Amino acid sequence: YRRLKMRLVTVATCALNQWAMDFDGNVKRIVQSIREAKRRGAKLRLGPELEISGYGCEDHFLETDTVEHCWEALAHIIETKATEGILCDIGMPVIHRQTLYNCRVYVIGREILLIRPKLFLCDDGNYRESRYFTSWSKLNVTETFNLPQVIGKSVVNDKCSCPFGDAVVQIDNIRIASETCEELFTPNSPHIKYSLAGVDIITNASGSHHTLRKMNRRLDLICGAMARCGGLYLYSNLKGCDGGRLVYDGGPVIVMNDNLLAQGSQFADLGEVEIVTATVDLDEITSFRTSASSRGIQSDTSSALETIYYSNKDFYLCQEDLAGWMRPTAPIEPSFLDPMAEIAMGPAVWLWDYLRRCSASGFLIPLSGGADSAAVLAICGSMCQMLMKNIRADNASKDEQSNNILLDLRRITQNGEDWIPKSANEIAYHLIHTCTMSTENNAPATKRLADEIARQVGSYHEHFAIDSVVSGILTLFTHVTGRRPQFCSKGGTQTEDLSLQNVQSRLRMVIAYMMAQLLPWVRGRKGWLLVLSTGNVDEALRGYLTKYDCSSGDLNPIGAISKTDLRQFLVWGSNHLGYPSLKEVAAAKPTAELRPSGDMSNGTSSQCDEEEMGMTYEELSTFGRLRKLCRCGPVAMFEVLLREWRGIYNPLEVSRKVKHFFRCYALNRHKMSTITPACHAEDYSPDDNRYDLRQILYRVSWPWQFAILDQRVKQAQSCRNNEQHPPTNSLNTSQCGG
Repeated sequence: YRRLKMRLVTVATCALNQWAMDFDGNVKRIVQSIREAKRRGAKLRLGPELEISGYGCEDHFLETDTVEHCWEALAHIIETKATEGILCDIGMPVIHRQTLYNCRVYVIGREILLIRPKLFLCDDGNYRESRYFTSWSKLNVTETFNLPQVIGKSVVNDKCSCPFGDAVVQIDNIRIASETCEELFTPNSPHIKYSLAGVDIITNASGSHHTLRKMNRRLDLICGAMARCGGLYLYSNLKGCDGGRLVYDGGPVIVMNDNLLAQGSQFADLGEVEIVTATVDLDEITSFRTSASSRGIQSDTSSALETIYYSNKDFYLCQEDLAGWMRPTAPIEPSFLDPMAEIAMGPAVWLWDYLRRCSASGFLIPLSGGADSAAVLAICGSMCQMLMKNIRADNASKDEQSNNILLDLRRITQNGEDWIPKSANEIAYHLIHTCTMSTENNAPATKRLADEIARQVGSYHEHFAIDSVVSGILTLFTHVTGRRPQFCSKGGTQTEDLSLQNVQSRLRMVIAYMMAQLLPWVRGRKGWLLVLSTGNVDEALRGYLTKYDCSSGDLNPIGAISKTDLRQFLVWGSNHLGYPSLKEVAAAKPTAELRPSGDMSNGTSSQCDEEEMGMTYEELSTFGRLRKLCRCGPVAMFEVLLREWRGIYNPLEVSRKVKHFFRCYALNRHKMSTITPACHAEDYSPDDNRYDLRQILYRVSWPWQFAILDQRVKQAQSCRNNEQHPPTNSLNTSQCGG
C-alpha cells in the first residue's frame, strides 16, 4: 500500500448486447469493453451477469458443453492480453464439485483471483435460475477450485487452482466484493455485510430485464443502499435482446455514498458496447461511514469476512497523482425515460436485435387502421428514428469501421456499401412493409387512417380488398355442406355470425404470411419478412381475439402492453414521433369491424369492442393486475373491487363483472398456448409459454368460487343496507388494481 495524497481510483462498468450461445460475438464484445475501459484509465472493469455464455441460455446451461465453451472463451480473453493491467469481474457458469453455479470470475492479467458463486437465485416471474444453478449456501467460506485443463495454458504456471466461494478480494489495501443481480433485491442483501466489514467497492453484475417504470425502482434501490451503507457501487446490465422474449435496458450506473456519479443510456445507444467510468476518492467513503456512529456500532459487532489478498508491485488500483491533474467525478442527477418513451424504444430495440440476428429482410405489419396495429407501426417507426440518430452519431465520429449499425442495415436492406440513409422514413421504406386488407365491413375512416399512418412512417404499403377471398371460402363451404352462414343482422345465429367474423380474421393471417414471403421477391430482393402480431396484453388475457388471426405472427412488440398504455402511447407518439394521425386513432372507439355495420354515413363502424367484451379496457387492465400481480382468484378479486369500486358499482354488479371476467378467461385460456412471442413489458402478461404458468383447461363455471361470491354479495349488501355512513377510509384504493 502506497500512502498517497488522495486514494484516487478510476472504475468502469458497462452494458453489453450479448446473445445466448454466441460465444464468438460475446467474447469480442467483452474484450472491446475491457480495452475501452483501459483506454479511459480504469483499473477495474465490471461486466453483466453470465456475459460469456449469455444470460438466456436456459436449458443449454444443463449441457456441459456450454460450461466448457465458457472456459475456452475465458482463456481466449486472457490470451488477447486485454486483462493486463486491469481487474476484470467477468460472469460465466462454473461447475464445482459436479454442481453448477452462476459465478463471477475475478481476473488480473493471467491470474484468476477468485470465483464467486451467486448466493441468492432468482426464481420468480420470468426467471428459473434454480432449474439450472445451485445457490452457494456457505457464507464467508471458500474452497479450492482446480482450474480446467483448457485454461491451464492461459494462466500463470503456479496458478492451477483458485479460491471458490463467498469472499472479499483485497488489492492495494482496497477491499472489493460482488453481489449478483437478484441479491440487490433481497431483504438482507450481501452489500450490507460487505459495507459493515469495510469493503470499499461493491460490484453488481445483472441480467435485469426491462418492464415499464422498472429503471426507477432499480436506481432507487442502489442509491438507497449506498446512502445507508456508504461505499462505491458499480452496476452492470445487459442490453437488447439476447435471444428470448425479454429485452434488457442497459443503464449501467456508478454510485458513491449518496451521490450518482455516472449513468448509461436506457435503450438510446444501439451500439453493442456501452461503457461508463468514474474517478473517485475512496477516502470519501471512510469519511462518510465514520460520520455515522450507529453504523460504527453495527460494524464493530459484525463478523470478519473471508479475504483473498493480492499483491503485485506492477499493479495498483489507486493511481498516483502528485501533480494534481486527476479530478474526482462530479455527481449528476438521475435520468429516467417517460413510460411512453419506454414503449417507443424498448420493443423497438428488441425488434432491431431480432431482425439483424435472424437473417430476415424486414418486417410485415397487417395494418387495420386501429389502435393496436397503429401502435406496432409507430414502434417500428421509432426503431427507424433510433437507427438514424445512431448512424448520424457514428458518422460524426468518422469511425466507419465501428459503425456496425450501418453495416447491419446495408446487409439487411441489400443496399451497397456506399449507401447512407438520409432519413428515418428512408430506412422505414426499406425495412417496414404494411398491408391493409380491407373488407366491405371496414369503415372509410379506418381505411384512410391506415393509409395516412403508413405514409407518415414511410413504410412500403399495399392496400387491397379481400372480399373476393372471403366470398370464395363461403362458396366452398356452401358447395360442401349445402348451407350458407349468415350474420345475426341478416337472420343468422350467433354461431354463424362468429364464424363469419373469424374467417375474415384468419384469412388476413394467411395472406399476411404470403405477402411476407413474396414481397421481397416483388421488390427484387432476396429473403423473407418477419410478420409482426398486433394483439395487446388485455385482449389476450380476456381471450378477445381469434386464434390464428393477426394476433398470430412471428413476433409481437405490444403483446405485453395494456390497451390503456397503448392509447396514451398513441397520443404521445403523435407529438414526439411526428406521426399526427396516431392521435386520431387513439380518439376512435376500438372496433374489430368484422360485422356489417349498417349506416356508415359518419365514416365509422357501429361495432364496439368494449360492448362485445362486456367490460371496459380500464376494467380489464384492473382485472389483469389483480390476477397476476396481486395473485387474486375470484373471491379475493371481488373483495378488493368491492371496496375499490364503492360508489361506482353495487356488490351484485361487482360480482357479475368478476364472474364474467373469470368465465371469459377460463374459456379462452387455451389461446395462450399458441400466443405469439411478445416483448415482455408488463408484469401482468398472460403469456403461457414462459411467464404466466397456469393450466389451459378450466371448469368454466367455477362453481365453488362463484358460490362463495354469491354469499359475499348477500353479506355485503345486507351490511350496506344497515349502514347510513361509509367508513372514513372507504375511498382508499388498491395498489394492485389502481
